Amino acid sequence: MTFGRYCRIAIAPLAAAAGLFSVATAQHDPIWAFAGGSTLGGVAELAAGWSLVGAGLLFWSRHPKNRFGPLLAVAGFAWFLPEWSNPGVGTALGFTLGLVGLVACTPLVAHAALAYPTGRLRSGLDVAVVASSYAGALILLGLLPTTVFEAAGCFQCPQNLALTRGNLELFEAFNRYGLWIGIGWLLVLCVLLAWRLVRAAQAAVVVAVALAPAIVYIALVTWEFQRSLARGILGNDSFDQGVWRLEALALGAFALAVVGGLVRDRQARASVARLVVELGEMPKPGAVRDALALTLGDPRLELAYRRPDTGRYVDGLGRLVDLRPDRGQAVTPLLRGDMPVAALVHDANLSDEPGLLQEVLAAARIAVENEQLQAEVRAQLEDLRASRARIVETGDAERRRLERDLHDGAQQLLVALSYDLRVAQSRVEADADLELTTLLLSAGEKAQTALGDLRELAHGIYPAILAEAGLAAALETLADEAPLPVELGNVTLERYGEPVEAAAYRTVVEGIHDAAEREATFVSVDVGREEGRLIVTLRDDGTQRTSPLVHLADRIGALGGSLEVGETRLRAAVPCA
Repeated sequence: MTFGRYCRIAIAPLAAAAGLFSVATAQHDPIWAFAGGSTLGGVAELAAGWSLVGAGLLFWSRHPKNRFGPLLAVAGFAWFLPEWSNPGVGTALGFTLGLVGLVACTPLVAHAALAYPTGRLRSGLDVAVVASSYAGALILLGLLPTTVFEAAGCFQCPQNLALTRGNLELFEAFNRYGLWIGIGWLLVLCVLLAWRLVRAAQAAVVVAVALAPAIVYIALVTWEFQRSLARGILGNDSFDQGVWRLEALALGAFALAVVGGLVRDRQARASVARLVVELGEMPKPGAVRDALALTLGDPRLELAYRRPDTGRYVDGLGRLVDLRPDRGQAVTPLLRGDMPVAALVHDANLSDEPGLLQEVLAAARIAVENEQLQAEVRAQLEDLRASRARIVETGDAERRRLERDLHDGAQQLLVALSYDLRVAQSRVEADADLELTTLLLSAGEKAQTALGDLRELAHGIYPAILAEAGLAAALETLADEAPLPVELGNVTLERYGEPVEAAAYRTVVEGIHDAAEREATFVSVDVGREEGRLIVTLRDDGTQRTSPLVHLADRIGALGGSLEVGETRLRAAVPCA
């Protein structure tokens, strides 16, 4: 049994005894009691103190290393201390503790609220405000006034063990300045808690629900301090007792909200158990991310897997992921030993859920590692596809360059040569040299034939009209020059990227040539867009197709498309979104 468990076991009966002792003291001498002599006051006192202690112990048992639970339990004890400043307490030690801890509950509750649920203060400002509140409550309003407080004329008052020298003026001065300073730090606490409430309201609902009653309690204590300024000391008249009961109600709501958070934590653990079962069924790519988002209640959550070979991160489908979190998000790495396996981009407020994030990640670790391996394979396939696409694009670019070089170079030279031959032929005809005229005429015809062949070759390499006028115009030209009748049906006039248009054009070219080899008498062509893909369909009446057109399938596959080869039908689908 650990030391913390011994403490929790010991605190429960001590809290019960302290509460009953406080109520008994109030009932014995109700004039000086905060709870008064009524049953309602006693119930309020016990409910507030015991609920704080109970919620603190329950939280402590669930999260032994978290300081919030002990803080809340101590605050529950401190709630009973003001009642011990009653002269009817009957014990010097209790009387002295009551005087020193008159307002000790307030800084403890404030500290717990600011640290909820992680048990840690978030900033230097939080630390400074909490430290000053402890100093003000325990020293300026507790210890210092107690050292100069002498209950002159109070024959039933127990001995003040902290008394050094009775001084009524100094006692009043300590209380007056303590109240002024207390109002200051209480207002700052209210602002800090309200700011955190606003930030938590959108995501960490559990935190927001707990902070609201804590803010109400701090505001009521502030009101009580402000009202006590005129008399220079905290009182317990009927109005003060009414405010005190409202404070008890707020503290009870705070404790109830903490317990509600623990219940939600338990439900989350049940969700984790379901998550383990779901992830054990080898889900589809991306299902791990969806399950984590549902379990953690964060629809914006992203799960990225690290590629060991490149150090980059990809999603479940192998696509690159940018790990830079948006505003209000945080990144939590998932490690295998010291090596990062994946990373979770999640709502920053999830860090307020003690242990929940780590429990979910621990439960999903095997599934994450399995999908990480699958994502690595998909990423490699994506790299291969991208590499194939770059090869096709590079080939098309090189064809365009050759077409331009032939058009601007060899074709122009042949045109110039044909012109020079015609000029020479005209001059020779004038001289009536029949043999030379015949020779020049033959050379001119050969130059025209070479020019026609060169133009046809350049057009076959990459038709300039495809880049200049688009796919529809290029197909019309192709249909006019085809070796068999080509019927163009529905052909989109929309322009697409160069690789997409080139793939569609080559599909039609290869389909026409294949149909001609199979002795078809016609080919029909349709080109349209469907669900982000450019669909090219060719039909003919030739003999049964035997060629799988592998080279064409490779070109289309490099762009992430597909080719269906039928007996007399060809259908290509090329992504064009």
